[in-house]
Amino acid sequence: MWEIRATHEGLHTYRVIRGVTKEEAELKFRLQTETWNARWSRLQEAEASRLARLNKRELFVRQADVDRRGKEYALELTKEAEASILAARSLLSSSWGKNHSLDWAALNDASHFTKSEPSPVALQTLPTEPLRTDDPFRATPIVPGITFLDRIVPRLKNKKLAAAQELEKKLRSQAEARFIRAHHEWKKSFDEASALNQNSRADYEKAKAAWVLEKHVFAEQQMQYNSALAEFRKQYLNRVAEAIVRYCNEVVARSVYPDTFPKDCQFSYDIETGMLALDYELPPQNAVPDIKQVKYVANRTEFQKTQISGTEFRRLYDDVLYQVCLRTLYELFRSDEIDAVKSIVFNGWVHAIDKATGADTHPCVMTIQVTKAEFLALNLNQVDLKACFRSLKGISGSRLADFSPVRPVLTLNREDPRFVGSYNVAESLSDKTNLAAMDWLDFENLIRELFEKEFSKNGGEVKITQASRDGGVDAIAFDPDPIRGGKIVIQAKRYTNTVGVAAVRDLFGTVHNEGATKGILVTTSDYGPDAYEFASGKPLTLLSGSELLFLLSKHGYHAKIDIKEAKKLLGEI
Repeated sequence: MWEIRATHEGLHTYRVIRGVTKEEAELKFRLQTETWNARWSRLQEAEASRLARLNKRELFVRQADVDRRGKEYALELTKEAEASILAARSLLSSSWGKNHSLDWAALNDASHFTKSEPSPVALQTLPTEPLRTDDPFRATPIVPGITFLDRIVPRLKNKKLAAAQELEKKLRSQAEARFIRAHHEWKKSFDEASALNQNSRADYEKAKAAWVLEKHVFAEQQMQYNSALAEFRKQYLNRVAEAIVRYCNEVVARSVYPDTFPKDCQFSYDIETGMLALDYELPPQNAVPDIKQVKYVANRTEFQKTQISGTEFRRLYDDVLYQVCLRTLYELFRSDEIDAVKSIVFNGWVHAIDKATGADTHPCVMTIQVTKAEFLALNLNQVDLKACFRSLKGISGSRLADFSPVRPVLTLNREDPRFVGSYNVAESLSDKTNLAAMDWLDFENLIRELFEKEFSKNGGEVKITQASRDGGVDAIAFDPDPIRGGKIVIQAKRYTNTVGVAAVRDLFGTVHNEGATKGILVTTSDYGPDAYEFASGKPLTLLSGSELLFLLSKHGYHAKIDIKEAKKLLGEI
C-alpha cells in the first residue's frame, strides 16, 4: 500500500492518500490537489472581491459607503460562520440515506491526454545559388572597331586587338571576382540557413519524441491503474481480506468532511468472524468551528468575532465526535455490497493537550463494538447522539471534550506469531569485530538492536522474527510517528558479495505482502547499480556496509567490515 501525506497550506487541511500502486496513489494525489487548488482559487477570488469593495482608498468613496460595505461583509462572514456550525451539527444527517458503495465506473480513469502535439517549426527558405550571368563576354567577346587604315597597317590592327583582349580579360576578371564574392556570400547564408533548419528539425523531432513518450507513459499508467482497479474489484467480490480492507479504506477516504478534519484511519479485518476494526483519527478541537457572529466596528474599521460560549462549544464538540463515529459505522455498513462485514470495532483517537501537564497527548476517547444487524435497525435521523452511542455499549468519558482516555474494546493486532525472543550483541563489538564474518543469527540480532535504538526515541519498537536464513523478514519495526510511521520490514544480509537486484525485488514484494509502509535492506557489502535503480522511487531504503558502520558509530559502537578476511574465515576462497 503506497501512502502520500497531502497538505494544502492555504486551506489548512491534509489528507492521507493511499493506493495499492504508486500510480494509483499519485493519481488520487493529483485529483485531490486539483480539487483543493480550485477551491483555493475560488476563495481567493471571493476574498479579493470583498476587499476591493472595502477599499477606502477608492476614489470618491465616502465613509458611509465603507461602513455600509463593512457591515455587508460582516453579514456575509456571519452567514458563513452560522453555516459552518450548522454543517458541524449536521454531519450525520448529511450522510443519512445516501449510497456509500464505491462507484467502480467513476473510479475508472477515463481521462484523456490533453497535451497538444508539438507543431513542426517553419523552416527558413534556402538562398538560390548565384549563376555566372554577369559575364558579358561568355557568348560574345569584345570586337574592336577596325578601320581601313588598321587593315593596311597590321601594327595598328594588332594593337587594337591586343587592347580589346586586355580589356576583355580585365572585365572577365572583375566579373569572376564578383561571382566568387556572391558565391561565397551565398554559401555562407546557405550553410547558416541549413544549420538552423537542421537544428529546428532536431528540436522538433526531440519535442515530438518527448510528447510521444509522455503520451505513451500516460496511457501505460492509465492502463495499469484501470487494470489494478479491475483486479481490486475482482478480489473484493471474491472476498479477499486485503481487498475488503482496502475497500473500507476507500469508503472512509471518500466521506466528505470539512477540510479541517483529519481523515486518517487504520484497519484490521478478520475474515473468519467478519469483524472489521479501525483506529480512527478524530478531529481536534481547533478543527471544529466556534465563531457564531462577526460584527463590523466602524470607528476602528475592523471586524470583531464573537465565539459561542465554552459550554456550547464543548457540547458541539462532543456532538461532532459522536456524529463522526456513528456516521463512519453507518457508511461502512451501508457500503458493504458483499455482506463481508458482520461487526465493527471503532476506536476514536484524538490529538489533544493534557490540561494537567500541558503536554501533547493522543488518547483513545471513544470505543464501540456493534453488529451490522443492530446498527442498521437504528433510525439515525432521530436519535440522541450520546444516548445512541451508549445504547450500543459504546464507551467514552462523560464529556469527550475532557479527553478522558478509555481502553479500546479491541486493539489492532500488531503481534505476529513469527516474533521470537532476541538478545543484545552491540556491547560485545570492538574494532576487531568483522561484521562480514559474524554469525548470521548474531548479525540479525545486531540489526534488530541497532534499529531499536533508532526507533525507540520516538516510542517505536523492533521485533525479530524466527530465524529462517531464507531471506524473508528478519525484523519488523513499528514506528508510531504520524507522518513517517507504520509497519517497517527489515532484512539483514550478511553478504561478502555485491547484493543484486533480486534481493531488492524480494524485499519490495515482502513489503506489499506484509502490508508495510516501508522496507529496509541492510548488508555488510554493497549494492549493484541495478539494485539502486530498482529501489529508486519505491518505499525502500538500501544501507551498505559503510552506512551500517556509520549507524553503529552514531550509537557509540565500533566494528569493521573486511570482505577479504571474511571470505577466508567463511571458506569462500
